[in-house]
Amino acid sequence: MKTPVTALLATIFLAALCAPPAFAAPGTKEQLIQLQTTVQLLQDNMARMQQSFDERMGVMKDLVTQQTDNVNKMGATIDNLNKVLQQQNNDSAGKVDQVSGQVQALHDAVDELKARLAKVSKQLDDIQTAQQNLAAQPAQASAQPAPTPAAAPPPDLLYNTALQDYNQGKYDLSSQEFGQYLQAYGNTDLAGNAQFYLGEIDYHAGNFDAAVKDYNKVLDQFPGGNKTAAAQLKKGFAFLELGQRDQGVQELRSLISRYPKSPEAAQAKDRLTKLRAAQGRPSPRHP
Repeated sequence: MKTPVTALLATIFLAALCAPPAFAAPGTKEQLIQLQTTVQLLQDNMARMQQSFDERMGVMKDLVTQQTDNVNKMGATIDNLNKVLQQQNNDSAGKVDQVSGQVQALHDAVDELKARLAKVSKQLDDIQTAQQNLAAQPAQASAQPAPTPAAAPPPDLLYNTALQDYNQGKYDLSSQEFGQYLQAYGNTDLAGNAQFYLGEIDYHAGNFDAAVKDYNKVLDQFPGGNKTAAAQLKKGFAFLELGQRDQGVQELRSLISRYPKSPEAAQAKDRLTKLRAAQGRPSPRHP
């Protein structure tokens, strides 16, 4: 779909093509003057539209910057709260673990919000650059066909669609969408999340070997991502499902050591407790 500025540029270009030559008959002089006046009006309108576009784009970018600052302040506040929780004494350890899990969930939400704001800012920059290029080359812009759409949908749309399909149990479709996201946007902040959900899909399907490989990619390729602790937890669970008890226990203990106050560490402790209880239980006697 052409923008109003593009339509104006196309009209100007066609008007220039239709202008009569210098040696036209005298009877066409008035038409030539009228045409030149129309072209001038179109050029003036285009200049005003360009100015309005630039002003609105500046307002939008200012709003995005303000929201980014607010999100950064939220992240700093959450980090400080997490530090305070970690300094609590052992008498309130259970309550601290519970609150710390809630803080970690907030921290993950803030990280995803920051990533989305960064994408919006990048899209605004791309739109402004494209608009400036269009104004600089009116003839080429009107003569060229409309740009073809990108092979993949926008990153936020693709990720949210894949996550929605995953939550609805559409694992085959979600796996394709997360795979497409990693192929097109493998360097974004949410790429580690996409890789983690591929591991979850394999885990739910009982493909524990494949799940271990998926979780390893999260740990190796996205070590600072939101799903690092969760990936190590589920990797340990996958080893246990495969009957590789020693490796599973090692992963769970490593998780507890690395993220002692995380919700995943609490789950790891609970699983280790159950393993110890099962190991100490006497075998049933057969007649």
